[in-house]
Amino acid sequence: MPRSKAPSGKPRSAVFPTKEQVLAFINESAEPVGKREIARAFRIKGNDRIRLKALLKDLEREGLLDRKPQRRLAPPGQLPNVLVVEISGIDEDGELLARPTVWDEEKAPPAIYMAPERSSRSALAVGERVLARLKKTDDGSYEAQVIRKLDRPQRRVLGVYELGSEGGRLRPTDKRAKSEFILNKDNADGATPGELVLAEVLPERRGRSRLGLRSVRVLQRLGRGDDPKALSLITLHEHGLISEFPAAAVTEAEAAGPAKPGKREDLRGIPLVTIDGADARDFDDAVFAEADEDPKNAGGWHLLVAIADVAHYVKPDSALDRSAYARGNSVYFPDRVLPMLPEALSNGWCSLNPKEERPCMAVHLWIDKDGRLLRQRFVRGLMRSAARLTYEEVQAARDGRPGDTERGNEAVLEAVLPPLYGAFDSLLRGRAKRGTLELDLPERKIRLADNGEVIGIDARERLDSHRLIEEFMITANVAAARELERLGQPCMYRVHDRPDPVRLKALAEVLEGLGLRLNMSQVVQPRTLTQILTKAADKPETSLVNDLILRSQSQAIYSPENIGHFGLALTHYAHFTSPIRRYADLMVHRALISGLKLGKDGLPVGSETTFDETASHISTTERSAAAAERDAVDRFTAAYLKDQVGVTFSGRINGVTRFGLFVTLDESGADGLIPISTLPDDFYHHVEARHSLEGQRWGRVYRLGDRLRVRLLEAEPMTGGLILSLIEPSKDEPEENTETRNTRKGRYRNETSSEPGNATRKMPQSSRKKGKSTEKSKKRVKSGSGKRPGSGRRGGSSGTRTPRGRKDR
Repeated sequence: MPRSKAPSGKPRSAVFPTKEQVLAFINESAEPVGKREIARAFRIKGNDRIRLKALLKDLEREGLLDRKPQRRLAPPGQLPNVLVVEISGIDEDGELLARPTVWDEEKAPPAIYMAPERSSRSALAVGERVLARLKKTDDGSYEAQVIRKLDRPQRRVLGVYELGSEGGRLRPTDKRAKSEFILNKDNADGATPGELVLAEVLPERRGRSRLGLRSVRVLQRLGRGDDPKALSLITLHEHGLISEFPAAAVTEAEAAGPAKPGKREDLRGIPLVTIDGADARDFDDAVFAEADEDPKNAGGWHLLVAIADVAHYVKPDSALDRSAYARGNSVYFPDRVLPMLPEALSNGWCSLNPKEERPCMAVHLWIDKDGRLLRQRFVRGLMRSAARLTYEEVQAARDGRPGDTERGNEAVLEAVLPPLYGAFDSLLRGRAKRGTLELDLPERKIRLADNGEVIGIDARERLDSHRLIEEFMITANVAAARELERLGQPCMYRVHDRPDPVRLKALAEVLEGLGLRLNMSQVVQPRTLTQILTKAADKPETSLVNDLILRSQSQAIYSPENIGHFGLALTHYAHFTSPIRRYADLMVHRALISGLKLGKDGLPVGSETTFDETASHISTTERSAAAAERDAVDRFTAAYLKDQVGVTFSGRINGVTRFGLFVTLDESGADGLIPISTLPDDFYHHVEARHSLEGQRWGRVYRLGDRLRVRLLEAEPMTGGLILSLIEPSKDEPEENTETRNTRKGRYRNETSSEPGNATRKMPQSSRKKGKSTEKSKKRVKSGSGKRPGSGRRGGSSGTRTPRGRKDR
């Protein structure tokens, strides 16, 4: 392996280097380096090697370095010179893209572009693995030269079997699929056209592929593709979600029974109530409030939050525990739930059903009149829910509409609501004083008929009753994190890091153009961003500002290391309130049981050593579940809109990419793509800093947050993809706002010209084809900001064929 050289090429002095000097040396190295090479470069000897080791660990903790194999160090995200990669797709310019076969970091891997193969070698196919030599380019992407091809892993494809004039075809349900597959009758396993099947890709035989398509063989028939239930089934398979429980886990769940009172605190006389959605089937949290009788806490409150005692039924390393760990969390689709626990527990003994005795983990909370948590006390108890209430009936009772409440709940509502809302008002004051980040995050609710067909899509209403439960749960979560820290117990924190400074700087630049100022000379707090949202509330750009601030945020994850929760403006936060559907909460319950000596079913001895691994696992399952839930909603929405192809809708741009605009439709909240090829004829530059596509010749600008009128061209339930076309207004049509005017009529070129290098004009198609050669990969044309050629995209008003598309954010 070649040795790394000092960046300047000059001998190092014997003076011990600073962090900045060491970091610069590692950053400028073409490959990961070891401690010995760093010591040699800076002439570090003797006891100074110990100082160097400590310095490198500090850089790792700060996230400025990653440790690679053989204990070598590199900047985060840097790839080694030689790596096994998998061909992942083709970009808009027809270049092959690849990705590392192993990637453990949260952020996406850097882009890898495959150098063209020699004509004597067969072309690489999507899914094929190769050992490649990588070379980093100036824009942070990599060029890869094939060293040798490796065995192609067996691939499985989910799709719909279709029969046409050219024989059988499998049309994949995956939105990213580039082509169909050949499915001969002999390999169809009796499937009939229109069936949804799971198939395996057959080994390719040289010279036997028809039309360049691969062949597949059916492994499993899954029912009719046009069955409404198939939409969730497709999503489940695509995301590799676990639908069936192991037999041993089901047996353990069905053997569960009532808990004995034992040493549990008797809470059965307290009128605890559950408040959930009208369609909820499991109830895992109950609440109660009363005025604090302590004269030293005038105006304060005593709250009680009781949570199903899942730890009592799910023992460490049992079949139930292993199954719950593998799932990590429950997943919610419009027509079904994939629970973390079998139904005998999730809808049975771990559901706080009204008038039934249930074991619980409960926390007594004392807050002052301004919502500050004064102290907490955790217990294992036995409770009996006084009533199962819904958000809607609680809100109706609060608003003085008793006729909208369930019969029999009137007395309970009259008794429990006044103190609950009194405590809620105090918690709201505390929230305002902390200065939390208040983003608008609209949700869609899919309404289904009995046969599973979509009959409507509504925006989920945000009621005060929702916020009440949310504030009670947040307070209990804070108390759990604080209690575990007091006890010296390991804790699975829910952390939300501060926004990345680079993102904040980009945000500040865009906000400045909107007349809003983000002071980067001070530490940005959640309240700072909320104040900007408040200032923008009465402006046409309010949605744009909300989206920009949302995109600047880090992702919340689970971690045994506490860095606080930026969005909630909290120093201590853990998930305690829903162990029925989140494995993280179960771990917090077990830690509390161990620390407070509440039983023998707490954390196993030595389990804290696996917290890092578990945190990574459940953070990944959470992201997978969220992606699957979004995809399922997209598919059901596309099914609802399928009969409305050709209809005109109003919407707002929610995403700007090099290949087009993503638009959220006002009426349904659906997201669709306007391919760049269908925009009015021009060369479009993707200006990432301004979240815009800007026409080079005519000056049209399409920017995040702009309002548009669009026509629905395609709605594909199998993939969840919507294709839209832009409707340009007539000259006499009034403009809606400044943003819309700029979008529709275009700004002059001298007002919108891109900064040097933000994009390069794209050659006409005929020229590009001739220019495709090995030379392109050997020497890319670089622009000032490091964007690759092709950031500019050509639009056209002709009826260009468009891909099956959907959002990819």
